[in-house]
Amino acid sequence: MLVQRNKGFTLIELLVVISIIALLLSILTPALDRVKQQARAVICRSNLKQWGLIFGLYLGDNKNNFPLTSDDPTSPYYHVWVEPLRPYYKGGGEEMRVCPTATKSEDEGGRGWFIAWDNPGSSDEEYRGSYGINNWVYNCLEDSWWGEPTEYNWRRGDIKGANHIPLFMDCWRWGGSPHDTDAPYENPPQSTIDYLHGINRFCLDRHNGNINVLFVDMAVSKVGLKQLWKLKWSKDFDTNGPWTEAGGVTPGMWPDWMKSFSK
Repeated sequence: MLVQRNKGFTLIELLVVISIIALLLSILTPALDRVKQQARAVICRSNLKQWGLIFGLYLGDNKNNFPLTSDDPTSPYYHVWVEPLRPYYKGGGEEMRVCPTATKSEDEGGRGWFIAWDNPGSSDEEYRGSYGINNWVYNCLEDSWWGEPTEYNWRRGDIKGANHIPLFMDCWRWGGSPHDTDAPYENPPQSTIDYLHGINRFCLDRHNGNINVLFVDMAVSKVGLKQLWKLKWSKDFDTNGPWTEAGGVTPGMWPDWMKSFSK
């Protein structure tokens, strides 16, 4: 008489299978996360290339002048870049204001480097973004703009060294005015209460120690965070300032969260 054997798995066999699956997941998950991060960085650069076309169209229609702006609330130019550029991206560009790594405002759960700003300027429309402009490119109508002297603004797109002048990039707010003496934050921000200023509005660890930058020549590049102090933000910005090797910075001077990043 034949004895029919149970074809099911034993407990030990099931435990072995589960262990193998867990091991495979532990190996594959970091790789999948890296792929997702790389994909977001590629989409971010693609967005900025589109913004390069938008800025190029604006400059072409305005004799190579960057947008006018004023800090007088009664002025028709009391706005940020969102409004003057809107005619060039309305109907498809709303999503392009947002880096895919920073799509949520703080109220929606965005944290740290990954917070989207919302609703600046003069429009009543609710909108958001996680890119910002280099405020030193604006055409300001006063001698100072939000406390910054405007004599150092670039104002035009057809300028010498345009490939080294940041225009538009990953940003904590809708813009910032870096100085070569700005020191990096000792600790990463946790919320908008920290309200970063100057170069720290751009010194964000969104892309593995880098941000994506659109330059005034409309080229897009990945830039290491420590390299931000070597870019020509304004006419007055010293690219050999205190936070560069030429200016005397040493590896131990960087905050702990930046020490592992490339020079």
